[in-house]
Amino acid sequence: MHDAENDKHMIIAPEVSAPRLTRKVVGVDQNGANVDMSVIEERPLTIFLNSREIVTAMTIGDYPEYLALGFLRNQRMLDPNEEILGVDYDEELETVVVRTAVETDYEEKLSKKTRTSGCAVGTVFGDIMDGLDAVVLPKVAVQTSWLYTLSKKINTTPSLYLEAGAVHATVLCSQDRPLVYMEDVGRHNAVDKVAGWMLSEKQTAADKILYTTGRLTSEMVIKTALMGIPVLVSRSGFTAWGVELANQVGLTLVGRMKGKRFVCLSGNDRLQWDHTNDEDAQ
Repeated sequence: MHDAENDKHMIIAPEVSAPRLTRKVVGVDQNGANVDMSVIEERPLTIFLNSREIVTAMTIGDYPEYLALGFLRNQRMLDPNEEILGVDYDEELETVVVRTAVETDYEEKLSKKTRTSGCAVGTVFGDIMDGLDAVVLPKVAVQTSWLYTLSKKINTTPSLYLEAGAVHATVLCSQDRPLVYMEDVGRHNAVDKVAGWMLSEKQTAADKILYTTGRLTSEMVIKTALMGIPVLVSRSGFTAWGVELANQVGLTLVGRMKGKRFVCLSGNDRLQWDHTNDEDAQ
C-alpha cells in the first residue's frame, strides 16, 4: 500500500502527473484488444559549460538545471566550491548553459570522452578515475532497519516507473527517510540530477545514503564516491569492477535489496544489524 505521508516529507517526489514526461498511446494487447497506456517522453538536452558544448544527453526533460550541474560536477568539470554565476535553461533550444566565474579549457578532457555501459548510453570522461585516490569516505554507522524501511518506502512511492516503466530512479536518503527522488531514462542521468540538487542546495554528503534501481556498475560507484556519499544501495545486482572500485574507496555497496534480503559486497563494517525481522517489509 502506498504511504502518502512519505510523499509529503520528500523534498522532491516523482512528478507522475506532469504532462511533459509521458504521452498516451494506443496499442493492442496479446488478445488483440485495444489498450491505452502511458509511455515515457525522451528528448535531447545539450549541456554547455560557459561557451563550450560538453555533451547532449537523452533525458525525460525534468530538472534540466540539476542534470547539467550534476553531470558537470560528476565529471569533475565543476569543483564543489566553484563560483557559479548562472544556470540558464532554454526549453525551445533544449539547452542548459552553466556559467562560472572562471572559464576553463576542457579540450583534453573532451578528447577522452567514452561511452559507458547501460541504458540510454551514458557518457563518461576518460580521466574521471583520477580523483578516486583522494576520496576518503566517512565511517558512519548504517542500521539495517533503515535499509528495510527505505526499500519499502521507495518501492511503494507513486513513480513514473510504476506509471509507464522505461526509467530508472536514484533517491537521496537520510537514515530511513527518502529526501530527493529523481527518475530518468538512464540511471546516469538520475544520479546526476541528485548531484546537481546537492550542489545547488549546498547539501552535505557524509550522512547520506544513495539508493538506485539500476545496476551497481563502476560508473555508479565512481559517481557516488566522488559525491562523498559513503553508502550505495540497489535492488539490482553488481558488476565485478563496481565491487572492486567500491572496496578500493571504502564505499558500502549493498545490492539485491528486496525487503529483508540484501547482499553487501563492500564496506560491511558500517552496517549495524539492529533489526532483522519486519513483517511489514516488502
